[in-house]
Amino acid sequence: MGEHKLHQTESETNEKSSLKGTLTAVFFVGFFIIFTWFSVYQIFVNRL
Repeated sequence: MGEHKLHQTESETNEKSSLKGTLTAVFFVGFFIIFTWFSVYQIFVNRL
């Protein structure tokens, strides 16, 4: 029973480190989308 808890802790640690990379990727993609929309909006405003 003690080994099962130890194995579960290792699994949780691996999932948390995996989520850090996921969070970084989500922020990067989100920043890219916001930057793209802002750039297109600026082009639209400048052509009015």
